[in-house]
Amino acid sequence: MRPFETLTEREILALAIALEEEDARIYDDFADGLKEDYPEQAKKFNELRREEDGHRHRLLELYKQRFGDHVPLIRRQDVRGFVQRRPVWLVRPLGLKAVQKAAETMELETKRFYEAAARRATDAGVRQLLGDLAEEERNHAQAAEQIAETKLSEEESARQKRLFVLQVIQPGLAGLMDGSVSTLAPLFAAAFATHNSWETFLVGLAASVGAGISMGFAEALSDDGSLTGRGHPWARGFVCGLMTSVGGLGHTLPYLISNVKTATSIAVAVVLVELGVISWVRHKFMDTPLASAAFQVMLGGLLVFLAGILIGSS
Repeated sequence: MRPFETLTEREILALAIALEEEDARIYDDFADGLKEDYPEQAKKFNELRREEDGHRHRLLELYKQRFGDHVPLIRRQDVRGFVQRRPVWLVRPLGLKAVQKAAETMELETKRFYEAAARRATDAGVRQLLGDLAEEERNHAQAAEQIAETKLSEEESARQKRLFVLQVIQPGLAGLMDGSVSTLAPLFAAAFATHNSWETFLVGLAASVGAGISMGFAEALSDDGSLTGRGHPWARGFVCGLMTSVGGLGHTLPYLISNVKTATSIAVAVVLVELGVISWVRHKFMDTPLASAAFQVMLGGLLVFLAGILIGSS
């Protein structure tokens, strides 16, 4: 790896050509990754890609005039001081905000490179071109910042909502339902069998944490998101596992109260609130009629609740 200060004018131009080619290809990848969900933003990245191609052509023309046709392959990773960039193909699906920040960082880094290169250039033509490119890269950084602020069309907003439902709401709702309902039976069975709040709390805590771990892994391993567009599997698994544990802990925490009857009364009230929240989320995000969602969730919760009482009382 060479320090930037040791590069010759010929090597600086060769590096600039490689940088512009790499940036153009990255913008092409950004546009391809965003075209389905954010077509307007994808067009803007295509425009940036064409401008980067124009920069490369101008650099190539100047290089050929000064040094001939052979351009040595000097890459950014060969020169000390450049920020490492994660390959775009490793971070699909692309998020608009993450892409915008990556593009802004790219342009600011390239602008600083051109400014430093222009200060070291001795040829007037090279110095002028590098200075002009530094200014254009500054404008590109501003354009990249504005891309994420562009108002989404109705179609893009609908896609964004659909992605949010697929990647966050669905796994979170599945976890909340499992945690709120499946832990009822062991919790209330323990309460009616032991008549001891602390022992019931431990059973509920173990059931909630265990269910959260189980549901998290099940969600993460069920679908890698490459075909369904449901996002990164471990992110979905984390959301699902977290909400499962939260759903179970909600009606477990009242058993920190020493009086088991009081704790059970509060736990039942918490369960009703949890089931109401689940019904509302299904109605708002899953387009399920509110009455139907409430009936289905309440019926499931009631059956599990009764099962816990029967088992605990036997």
